[in-house]
This record gives sequence, structure tokens and C-alpha cells, in this order.
Amino acid sequence: MKTKDKGFNTKLIHAGAFEDEFGSATVPIYQTSTFKFKNAQHGADCFSGKSDGYIYTRIGNPTIRAFEQNIAELENGYDGIATSSGMGAISSVFFALLDAGSHIVSSDAVYGPARGILEQDFSRFNVEASFVNTSHIENIIKAIKPNTKVLYIETPANPTMDITDIAACSEIAKKYNLVLVVDNTFSSPYLQKPLNLGADVVLHSITKFINGHADIVGGVIVTKTMELYKKIRHCMVYMGCNMDPTQAFMVIRGVKTLGIRIERAQENAMKVAQFLQNHPKIEWLRYPGLETHPQYALAKKQMNGPGSMMSFGLKGGFEAGRKLMDNVHLALLAVSLGGVETLIQHPASMTHAAVSKENKLKAGITDDLVRYSVGIEDVEDIIEDLRQALDKI
Repeated sequence: MKTKDKGFNTKLIHAGAFEDEFGSATVPIYQTSTFKFKNAQHGADCFSGKSDGYIYTRIGNPTIRAFEQNIAELENGYDGIATSSGMGAISSVFFALLDAGSHIVSSDAVYGPARGILEQDFSRFNVEASFVNTSHIENIIKAIKPNTKVLYIETPANPTMDITDIAACSEIAKKYNLVLVVDNTFSSPYLQKPLNLGADVVLHSITKFINGHADIVGGVIVTKTMELYKKIRHCMVYMGCNMDPTQAFMVIRGVKTLGIRIERAQENAMKVAQFLQNHPKIEWLRYPGLETHPQYALAKKQMNGPGSMMSFGLKGGFEAGRKLMDNVHLALLAVSLGGVETLIQHPASMTHAAVSKENKLKAGITDDLVRYSVGIEDVEDIIEDLRQALDKI
């Protein structure tokens, strides 16, 4: 089925799918490491690029290809590159776009390992990184250097929920000849389409919302142009962080329900946020669906909904937060996010533990910050779980 002119939920189910010789209703798992050529010339044509046949699963596989094309269509991009993890996607982008001696400007509140690989590993090759609060556009402009190659933003930011103006960043990237990369994990293409707003590359940890069932790890990259696609795919293939066919099959299954999952989760999240906002033991709350969020107007402008992620602090600081996390029963005390289940975690000691205390504080990742991913359970049960845990503080 051609889905280019279809609605988003129709694309979720049908984009990228192909009909095999048996008429399978779902994309089959091509669980093979290698592919047989028809003859010697066919093999030579596949390696030279004259034929688009498959060679070896690290290079390409029909199940993986169906998923890549699905997400590329959802993001309105040129093409997709599936990876074995979200960090595989981030690493592939960094390796492809950063040369020795180059410089990257990044949001200061990003996924901890994304910052860690720049500070601890790319720095060994004289790659410089400046981490700034990109929700204030002037910070980006001040951080740009003559050797800056990439502007990397995560919006909403992990875990502070800061929101960066993607269109404004695109104008800066064009002016200074930078590649604008957006980590769209917190929103998914259902709520935000960075390429439509001027980004050059968008990436996801598909472990989160896109798969949505906490049962696989994976990543995906979508580029705006063929040139960027070829450059990043080449790097991914040689690094060997390709997705596995069974992973791809699982995500193709998971993405079909992305729309209804997000709608239910963000409906729950708004009610949870309203409950927390009025609770006497909550010191502060960041949720893009509330007018108290500092970038509420921007969120309304560039997102199709506030999503289901929030962060908050409790009166009593870290110890109060620890007591809360130790006393919830419905919410799982676990890292990751965007699944059907509600999750709670403490970024300063968990997902962002590798970031120095000084840099955490600069990025707004305080010791009292609790990150909360609202699931699709009955919202009355989610709120009651929080209520009884808060009562114990």
C-alpha cells in the first residue's frame, strides 16, 4: 500500500510494509546472516550498488528495511538507519559528523551517556564539546566556534523537560553551516517532527515510545538528505551497530499502536500533573502541558501535544524523593521511559550518574529531581499510587 498521502495512524500500521510471496499479513522475520546471489554477476552488482539486492544483514535486511522506511515516512525524511540501540544511533551520528579537532554545541540536559561519550571518548580525538541551555537561543550563538560542525539538541530535554526552539536552531545552523541534529525520543514523530521544522537529522531511542513495551533495545536515525543518509549509514555499517531482524520485527509490531498509546498516556499525564501541581509536598513541577512550564507557548507551537514525561522535586529534597520512590507500588522504579507502564527514577544517581555533579547542576539536574514517565494504566490507580507514597513522606 502506498501511504504517502494517508493519515498518521494509517502510516504507523502500513508504511514500509511489503508483500512477500506468501501474502504474509505482517513483515516476516528474515533471520539470516547472509543472502544467496542468483549468480556471480548478481553478487557483483549488489556489491557495486547496481542492484539493490541484499548481501549481509549488517549491511541490510528486508525486516530491518521495512522498519527503517516506516520511521522515515513518519518523520517525513529521506530515509532511515536502524541501529542496535539508542546509543548506537547517537554514536553513528557523532562518528559520521565530527572530525578530529572539530567542535559540537549540545544541549546541557541530554541523555547522560550521550554527554558521556563526548566528554570521555571523543575528547581523546581532540573533539571539543560545549554544553549549554539551548532553550535560550543566545547561549547557542555564544558557544559557536570556527570549528563547530554540529548543533545537537534534545527537546524536551532529558530530564529537565526544557524545550528548545527547533526552527530557531535551524536558522542558526544555516547561518553557521552546521548540521542540526535533534534527539526526538521524548516526543516521537507522533508529537513532533523536527525535519519539518528545519532539522537535518533526527534520531530516537526506539526502546522508548516507538516500541513502547519495554521488551527490546534499539535506535533509529532519519536524515533530510541523501548525502547525510549515505554518510551516516556508511559509518553505522562499518561500526557494526546494526539492528537485528527480530528487533526490527518487534518494533514494527510496537509502532503500530504508537498513536493510541501516546494519546492515552498524555491524557493520564495531564491529570497526574494537575494532581502533583496542587500537592503540598511538591516543591516544583515541569510538565509542558501546564502553563507554569517556562516554554509552554513554544511547546504548543512546535509539538502536537505535551506528551507523558514530567519531572518534579519534593519538599525535603533527595531524601523525600528516595522515600517516594521506595514506596510506590504501581510505578516501576526503573530507568527508560515511554512504555505502557508507569516508571519513576532518580536521574542524578541513575541515568546521569556519569555526569559530574558540577555539570549536572549547571544543566538543572538537581539532586531532588524525580523523572516520571506516565503509562497507560487507569489514571485513578496511578494517582492513588502517588498519593499513598507521598503520604509516607
